[in-house]
Amino acid sequence: MTHPSVEDIKINSRRLRGTLLEGLADPVTGSLSFDDQRLVKFHGSYQQDDRDIRDERRRQKLEPAHQFMIRIRAPGGVFTPAQWLQLDHIATIYANHSLRVTTRQTFQFHGVIKRELKATMQAINAAAMDTIAACGDVNRNVLGASNPLQSRLHAQVHEWAQNLSTHFLPRTRAYYEVWLDEEKVADSGEEEEVFYGATYLPRKFKIAVAVPPFNDVDVFANDLGLIAIVDEAGDLAGFNIAIGGGMGASHGDPKTYPRLGNVIGFVTPDQVFDVATAALTTQRDFGDRVERKHARFKYTIDDRGVDFIVDQIQQRAGFELAPARPWRFEHNGDRLGWVEGDDGHWHLTLSLPSGRIADRPNTPHLTGLREIARIHQGEFRVTANQNLIIAGVPASERERIDALVREYALDSENNAPTALARTAVACVALPTCALAMAEAERYLPDFTGKLEPLLAKHGLRDAPILLRISGCPNGCSRPYLGEIALVGKAPGRYNLMLGADHRGQRLNTLYRENIVEAEILDALEPLFARYANERDSDEGFGDFLHRSGVVELPPYPTNKQISLELQA
Repeated sequence: MTHPSVEDIKINSRRLRGTLLEGLADPVTGSLSFDDQRLVKFHGSYQQDDRDIRDERRRQKLEPAHQFMIRIRAPGGVFTPAQWLQLDHIATIYANHSLRVTTRQTFQFHGVIKRELKATMQAINAAAMDTIAACGDVNRNVLGASNPLQSRLHAQVHEWAQNLSTHFLPRTRAYYEVWLDEEKVADSGEEEEVFYGATYLPRKFKIAVAVPPFNDVDVFANDLGLIAIVDEAGDLAGFNIAIGGGMGASHGDPKTYPRLGNVIGFVTPDQVFDVATAALTTQRDFGDRVERKHARFKYTIDDRGVDFIVDQIQQRAGFELAPARPWRFEHNGDRLGWVEGDDGHWHLTLSLPSGRIADRPNTPHLTGLREIARIHQGEFRVTANQNLIIAGVPASERERIDALVREYALDSENNAPTALARTAVACVALPTCALAMAEAERYLPDFTGKLEPLLAKHGLRDAPILLRISGCPNGCSRPYLGEIALVGKAPGRYNLMLGADHRGQRLNTLYRENIVEAEILDALEPLFARYANERDSDEGFGDFLHRSGVVELPPYPTNKQISLELQA
């Protein structure tokens, strides 16, 4: 059976409505139609099935165990304690009794069945949240620097993440009609999509806002990156603009590759909306609408040339970009533990393995965070590295929070005895992701457990080595920015990638292809030994691998985009 193209589905969808209402009401199947499966992504959901039992259900002549992932739109990743308790309730009533922090700095639910999909969406809305444009060929959840050190500046950055997200929301009323039962208005199905047009974008578009010296959003992995520049008084002077980052690739397809963004200039705060709109509409008009694997902004830039794209952006924005201003990143991770903000409040960052919050034997994390939410006076922030910040804690409440952290085993020192394990990132992969070729989230604790004795043997238990695991080359866990990365090739087999840096400014390189766990460990141990004995003071593992000649830059255009000479 030949299915229509995604472009045809979008243009014939009546502004993303399709036949979603009819499909949701169909009791015969737990699935949506092919077309509606593509459209429901724009509403923040993916149809999936449990691949662990797919073959058994096929033998029983049953349809797959269809279920839905639902992703929250949460620009900047900030939630109130009341919203946390509602998220917990939704996860327990409708989903698989877990919350998951994503690498897009939000939460997603897994395991929601079709007949409860609408009720789940309505519960999310009742908690003053939504899922609009969390997925689909639109601007996705906007990342904002989550580590609150300079409270005033981070509040400004969070506001920019919120404003950019709101600015680029689709204008269609489909979400409200399908999920919230709002009445259709006169132009339903014909609304003017100011930024997106009738066919929306060729592919997803991602924006992130970073605050040096911490690149905790991996700003160069985004289609549009904003790097905050601070004036002498400590106020926001504006942003350096980076374009064309992206992590996705396909095994064996040289036309696809990960890419870091180009820094193209500086804008003042009053110019941000114009330049962001110009970048997004340039991609809308010039992106590839024939080959979806080649449709991201990074390929448009490489096909047309940076100068052409910058010229388009400047013409559409109505001004020339100023030269980029000096900046410097020191790290792209989170600062675990307690940090004091400049307002005297404290912020506790907890390491959550793969971002999964559930009650497991000896680690009742879902219950523990529920108890913290009941007494917490500040807010919760989730990070792009799948961690959680209990933010805005008065000094008088620290001891109370610490007691609950210990009681419910939320202390990362106990859960993950090595620095590598505490900072590792993994995508969901099997059993629900349709693209996964190998395990990631479920494999992470086993793999870090195998690395632990090797790290201990060479005195590297506290070495901050960045590990990322992805079940496929599409790169949801940003594996190409890991000093060590496993990229799924087949069940139990991975490509071993090495050599990214700790600032998020250099991609890694393929070191061994299509190897199993024993071969991965055999490859890493001698490198750990050399690193322990030959590293310079404060030298990162990825930097050491480059200095020692173990790895070189990849051959495709990935590591030359960032204008490093602009950094202070």
